[in-house]
Amino acid sequence: MGSNRGVTPTVYVSVDVEADGPIPGPYSMVSFGAAVAGWHDADGFRRAGGQAASFYRELRPISADYNPEALAVSGLDRAALEAGGAQPAAAMREFAQWVERLRTGPGGRRYRPVMVAYPAVYDWQFVYWYLIRFTGSSPFGHSGCMDLKTLYAARAGVPFAGVGKRSMPPELLPDLPHTHHALDDAREQAVLFANLLEWPGVDAAERA
Repeated sequence: MGSNRGVTPTVYVSVDVEADGPIPGPYSMVSFGAAVAGWHDADGFRRAGGQAASFYRELRPISADYNPEALAVSGLDRAALEAGGAQPAAAMREFAQWVERLRTGPGGRRYRPVMVAYPAVYDWQFVYWYLIRFTGSSPFGHSGCMDLKTLYAARAGVPFAGVGKRSMPPELLPDLPHTHHALDDAREQAVLFANLLEWPGVDAAERA
C-alpha cells in the first residue's frame, strides 16, 4: 500500500454542459450532467465504472437572448424550459451539495473534487459562472478543472492544435454514443478520462 504523504487524494467529476449561446450571462446553460470518473490517490487511479454516481438538471433560461442553432444541439425546447426548467439557484445549490458529498470516498478517505471536461474551456466557464452567480462559491475552487484535450496532447506528445477525438487511438475512445444529452455525454467523457489516465502513452504503446 502506498503512503498519502505529499499526495492530495482527488475525485474526478466529468461534467458536460448544453447551452443556448457561447458565454454565460447573456446566454443560458440549459442543461448539465455530471458523473464520477474515478478516484486518484497514493495507491493509484481507480475508475468509477458503470454504476458511478451522477447528477443531471435541465434549467430555466436566465435571459431572453438565445442562439437557435446552439439550443438545437441539445434538442431541448425553450418554452418547456421556461415553464418547467429547474430554477438555476436551486439546481446549483443541489449540485454543489452533491459534489461536496463526493469528498468522502473509498475507504473513508477525504478527496478533493476536480472537474474534467472535453473541452473544459467551454463547460467550465458555464459551471463556474453559474456556481459563483447563484451560490457564491465553487466546490471545485477557482481552478479545479482538467481538460481532456490537453491531457491527451501531453500523454501523446503531440501539438495541441488539431487534437480531436478522431486523432486519438481507437482503444481510447469510449464504446458509448455521443448524444448531446448532458448526462450521456458526461458518462462518455468519464470513460475517456479513465482510459487516458490508464493509457501508457504513445511511446510505451509503440515499445510494446
